[in-house]
Amino acid sequence: MRIALALLLAAVPVLGAEDTAAKPFAVEYYYKARWGHYDEFVKLFRKNHWPLLKRQKEQGRILEVRADVPRYHGTEDGRWDYRVTIVWRDLATAYEKWPDQERVTAELFADRKVFEAEEQRRFEILLAHWDLPVSSAELGN
Repeated sequence: MRIALALLLAAVPVLGAEDTAAKPFAVEYYYKARWGHYDEFVKLFRKNHWPLLKRQKEQGRILEVRADVPRYHGTEDGRWDYRVTIVWRDLATAYEKWPDQERVTAELFADRKVFEAEEQRRFEILLAHWDLPVSSAELGN
């Protein structure tokens, strides 16, 4: 994780915006569930991961969280079932370890074994998961 952050920070001047690291940074997180397991994935995401994201938003680490689902289906190789877009406070926050994660997880989930088993299950039912940093592009006049 630290190597990825270092590489991204090193690329900032190449991108032509030295202050990019201090600006909001958006990442789209794509999830592709095994056939027949979409509802289970969403249920587990909302139960276990969404409260952690909300807490980070309350702390100011995250500026915006949005979930999207495709209206229709595409080809199997291009299929995704659930996309979560997170706008992080800045580039560093997107890649650093959340210092309060253990404390907040213990606060929100009294039965840690159940939480861990359900999080493991949430990823077991995925065929694919990928993260895609994105930025806005100007269209011009």
